[in-house]
Amino acid sequence: MRLLFLCLGSTAAVMAATGSSQVTFYKDVLPVLQKNCQTCHRPGEAAPMAFLTYDSTRPWAKAIKTAVLTKKMPPWFADPHYGKFANDRSMAQADIDTLVNWVDTGAVAGNPKDAPKPTEWLEGWRISKPDIVLSMPTAIDVPASGTIDYQYIVIPTGFTEDKYVQFAEARPGNPAIVHHIIAFIREPGSPWLSDAKPGVPFVPREEARKQENDKEKRKARRGDSGLTGDFLAGYAPGTLPNILKPGQAKLVKAGSDIVLQMHYTANGKATSDLSKVGLIFAKEKPTERVITVGAVNPGFAIPPGDSNYQVDAKLTLQEDATLINLLPHMHFRGKSFEYRIVYPDGTKETLLQVPHYDFNWQLTYDLAEPKHLPAGSVIECTAHYDNSPNNRYNPDPSKEVHWGEQTWEEMMIGFFDVAVPLNTTAMDLMVPKKPAQTGPAGL
Repeated sequence: MRLLFLCLGSTAAVMAATGSSQVTFYKDVLPVLQKNCQTCHRPGEAAPMAFLTYDSTRPWAKAIKTAVLTKKMPPWFADPHYGKFANDRSMAQADIDTLVNWVDTGAVAGNPKDAPKPTEWLEGWRISKPDIVLSMPTAIDVPASGTIDYQYIVIPTGFTEDKYVQFAEARPGNPAIVHHIIAFIREPGSPWLSDAKPGVPFVPREEARKQENDKEKRKARRGDSGLTGDFLAGYAPGTLPNILKPGQAKLVKAGSDIVLQMHYTANGKATSDLSKVGLIFAKEKPTERVITVGAVNPGFAIPPGDSNYQVDAKLTLQEDATLINLLPHMHFRGKSFEYRIVYPDGTKETLLQVPHYDFNWQLTYDLAEPKHLPAGSVIECTAHYDNSPNNRYNPDPSKEVHWGEQTWEEMMIGFFDVAVPLNTTAMDLMVPKKPAQTGPAGL
């Protein structure tokens, strides 16, 4: 009798929570999926299954329950005790309860007439229709196996006047093999990748090996000199398009090229990829330019078996700026990441803590309230790495790990976007000004 009473009590709780005798897909679940899941769970997006219909969702019912209860989905890794973020993907408890109750009561369909109006997704883009699409001119062939060096493709814009980009999205042609895309802006006169031919895949490492006797040229080709370009858009699992507020934009100067950095991962089948970038220009000239910079430390050596190795980095801003968002980046051994700001008066504030970093989801954290950072403010970042056998993603816990492009190597970058006046450059932000030279006394 006690067991029967408990079961009846559980059913009553479900009924009270939903306001009906049973949770159904069309009436209760589909609105939750539209709000929280369908951005990725639809054809052509990052998720491997679609949650648009009952038939496509029902086989995944138990997996959905597990994912939302463990907070694995939707992916969001910020510690709620630090910072507030406009794009917080955390699912509301009421929505979690709806999905769990639906599964526990049989995952029934219900009446299709109860379904909300389908969300109108623009096929092929998350932004609205681009003003211009810049695409690779020819597809890149990717082998079935082996290590694939980063491929760089230079795409001339043909812009005869400066353009201000408010929306930018990088789209892989073949998501099965594209690990990530970074679209950079290469301004006219930049020496970066100077030997790359437009539209032809270029591997800086290969070219560097041919120029071992020319150290400076080799550095520029590899990007070691830091002479790359501003970040325009990126793609990786979990990454959203670059969407800026009215009055803010990325500046693409007349005559600039877009450089696609392509990271491919072989998946056992020889195939090809033809990726692209879509841009939407600001309707009016903006008042602020958005620049992506980062606190970087490439000088680490993670010992074999170390489960909590710490790496720190910092960057001092040389100009006033407004902080917009944060994007921590590590690879498979990444464990945790923290951002702090130290203001010129010495006060310190924790901006973001990611206690359980997941390389499979490259998330940007948009500040709910952008922060004014006076010149002299320092962005500090602390990362921890797990190079032990307990890390199930660890490629080889017996190896000492250094900086490198491939996923079995590591990186430590605390990316962040700032808004600055239109005439401010990344160099203005990052490089201290040389003191004015004066002559001998009396001159």
